[in-house]
Parts: sequence; structure tokens; C-alpha cells
Amino acid sequence: MKSSSPVIIIGMSRSGTSLLTRMLESLGLFCGSKLTNNHEALFFREINDWLLAQCSGGLETPGAIKYLLRDSEARKLFTEFITFTMKSHRAISYLGLGKYLSAGAPANLDIPWGWKDPRNTFTLPLWLDIFPDAKVIHIYRHPMDIVNSLSTRRKKGLLRLSEKHRSWRGIYWYYLMQKFIPSKRVFIDLRGASAEEGLNMWQEYMQEARTHIEDLGERAIEIKYEDFLDEPARVLETLCEFAGLKASPDRIKELTQDINKSRAYAYRNEPELEAFTKEKAALLRDYGY
Repeated sequence: MKSSSPVIIIGMSRSGTSLLTRMLESLGLFCGSKLTNNHEALFFREINDWLLAQCSGGLETPGAIKYLLRDSEARKLFTEFITFTMKSHRAISYLGLGKYLSAGAPANLDIPWGWKDPRNTFTLPLWLDIFPDAKVIHIYRHPMDIVNSLSTRRKKGLLRLSEKHRSWRGIYWYYLMQKFIPSKRVFIDLRGASAEEGLNMWQEYMQEARTHIEDLGERAIEIKYEDFLDEPARVLETLCEFAGLKASPDRIKELTQDINKSRAYAYRNEPELEAFTKEKAALLRDYGY
């Protein structure tokens, strides 16, 4: 069996990673058997969460991974431990029973495969220790659209604890307690509460991702979300060639015909965000906006 190296998708939450991953999966990229609502392979996301937790980090504070990356002894042992985990029965979560019985581990897959997770942006050096020939796709989006999306998600999260089901709050809160506390799930994105802090977080992700893109050369590709919405078929054709996917132009056209182009620069409908963007014009130009 000839194994293939993974395609690892990076980029900040709300940047279009889910949309992109769903399309690549439809075109032949195996992204996992058990996926979250955001199309993240639960197996790899749990490992990423565990890695960040070792450094007291998380999705909104991923930079803490630097403490692990700088510790050569711990880094080596952690990658060996992850490699062992990928060969264990826990990998069934990613592979499914059939692929687990035939391949035994994701590294043995002989088909195009990979996974998406915003946390990959910071844990990537560890994954490259394990998969030195991996390819990386980075997708990024205008920060104000991300801030706007985080703000909307924050309001929905707070609603869980405030107005929703007020008439039988005790019962509902008991349900939330059982669902959220054991799994360490979060209610809200705290750093998305302000445009300034949301922009800071976006910069952290962008700087980290672009460092990887520069270091990896031809093994990495960067996609601007707004370009993807504007010319989805062209971008997908490029990505299919990059990822080793054999997809016909007709299939790509069929898949992209309903793309909602109005999602690009939607923040312009919010006067406060539009004004904040003008204040940060010089900074944004450095990132191509």
C-alpha cells in the first residue's frame, strides 16, 4: 500500500475554512468519518485541544503553544505520543471502522486525505514533525467580517444563559451543565467582544499562518476568501491540482454554482465596523486589504 501525506487546512475561525473543506471533500479529499458541525475531524480537533491545554492555551489563546514548541525534549515525546494515538483504536473516529481495519492509521491511507481545524494554524509545527511532506492550505478573510461573525456567535452564546427558555431555566441549565462542562465546550468567544481585540486575534493568526506559508514554499498555498467567492471554480481547480484531487470541470462548476458572493465584505453594512476599518486602513493594507 502506497501511503499519501495529508493536506492540512489552516486559518482563523469564520474565515471560510468550513466551506472550503466541504467542497474539497465533495471533490475527493477524505476529511474524516466523524465531523463536527464546522466540518472539523473530531479526532484531530481533540488532539489539537489537548496540545493547547498542555500550555494553558485554547482557540482564542493559541500562541501559548510556543512553550511546547521551544521545549525540544517535550516536543519529541509529544509527537511520539500523538503518532502512537493515531495507530490506536481512537483513530476509528477519523477513519471509520472499514478504513481502520484496512489501513490501521491515517498515515497509511492511500487516498487524498487531511483535516481542517483553526487550531492547526498554531499546532502545525508538531504535525509537520509527524508528516514532514504534508501540504498546507491557508484561507483568510477580511478581519471585520470575522469580527462581525464572532460578535453574532457571542450573542447567540449569551442567549443560552439569559433569555432562552426562561420559563424553565433550571431544567435547561441542567442540560447545559451536562453538555458543556464535561466536554469543556465554550459558550462564547470572549475575545470577539470588541472589534479591537478581534482584530488583534486575527493578526496573531495571520502572522502565524504566513510564517508557515513562507517556510513551506511550494508545499503551501494561500487563498483569499473574497477571491474564492468571486471565482470559486478557478480557485477550486487550483486547489484540486495542489491536493492531488481528480475533479472534472463540470463537477467543480456544479459545486460552485450556488456560492453566495454577497458574503464578501459584509461588514460594510455595519456603520461602526466600516468606520473602524477606515481607522485601521494602514494596518490592513499590509495584509492585502
